[in-house]
Amino acid sequence: MDVTGARWRKSTRSGNNGGSCVEVADNLPGIVMVRDSKDREGGILALQPAAWQRFVNGVVRRL
Repeated sequence: MDVTGARWRKSTRSGNNGGSCVEVADNLPGIVMVRDSKDREGGILALQPAAWQRFVNGVVRRL
């Protein structure tokens, strides 16, 4: 997967205490990528934007 040009960001809810969190790149057309912030060279989950939005909406409803 070509991730050239991806701008990765961490959640605003991520703390600075070294806990588990993910990074998201949603600036490329037609794809949202998610990776483990502690293993940036590891795998990347690639989602369609609509699937990512459904996931985010589900998480927000549970907060």
